[in-house]
Amino acid sequence: MAGLIGTVTLNLALDVTYEVDELRVGGSHRVDRIRRRAGGKGVNVARVAATLGHQVLVLGFVGGVTGELVAEELFDAGLTALLTPIAGETRRTVAIVNDVDGDATIFNEAGPTVTADEWRAFGDRMPWGRLGVLACSGSLPLGLPADAYAEIAVRARHHDVLTVIDAGGDALNAAARAGAVVRANAAELRAAVGDVEVEEGASELVALGATAAVITDGPRGMVAASKKGVWRALPVETVRGNPTGAGDACTAVVAAAVAESPEPDWSVVLKSAVAASAAAVLTPVAGDIDLAAYRRWQPQVIVN
Repeated sequence: MAGLIGTVTLNLALDVTYEVDELRVGGSHRVDRIRRRAGGKGVNVARVAATLGHQVLVLGFVGGVTGELVAEELFDAGLTALLTPIAGETRRTVAIVNDVDGDATIFNEAGPTVTADEWRAFGDRMPWGRLGVLACSGSLPLGLPADAYAEIAVRARHHDVLTVIDAGGDALNAAARAGAVVRANAAELRAAVGDVEVEEGASELVALGATAAVITDGPRGMVAASKKGVWRALPVETVRGNPTGAGDACTAVVAAAVAESPEPDWSVVLKSAVAASAAAVLTPVAGDIDLAAYRRWQPQVIVN
């Protein structure tokens, strides 16, 4: 049986959404519709993985009153969490959605500064023996090194735990060199390896040391590369909706596959990843997927 899917969100947030009839810059607005939800890319990964029937553990930092609200919402959502307390206040993100056209105006706080002692405490609390895989994604809080995710990957390998790291640029290269399964979109890939075709860039990450590389390529589908080859999955159909959580849905599927086997059949994984990403676009909130659509599309995805 696969171990827990641990999801690392080092810059957790309380996502607050205001829905207004119309957004008027400089105006006053009465807000009657408010949603509050624990946020961060790793939390989205955990929600999708749990929806697909996997056991998950949310890991991250929390501080202050906002941190308490994040912990409460995770509990209410049925997500098990192991959260490391910090002196700083957990950040908030505020999205203002107007009913006129559905557009969202988003304000992202930078978040707290994490000290060296808090970072050390986070690593010391990691329940390595319970983990089947560790999925790391999202921005880093102030105070942490730029290669924090790669540092986690190296430590995980000492405990025979593979990591799936969603990153871009220098952090993507560092994660690859640390031996992680890396995940990025095409723009993040090119920021790391240069202006190349996605298949070539994914192979370059494997050559750097990545166990595998999974790259989302927008309407062109998705690519996976490992030492055994390169695969491209084609989307089933054009899907319109909210693409915010599509990449996180992909990461959830990849993490679940790696938890089952350190060398999964990537052609099979891509079928599920493409279907889950598309099913996430159909939902209004990141971290949710349309299960019926996922199950309908999964067998239809073509992989070359």
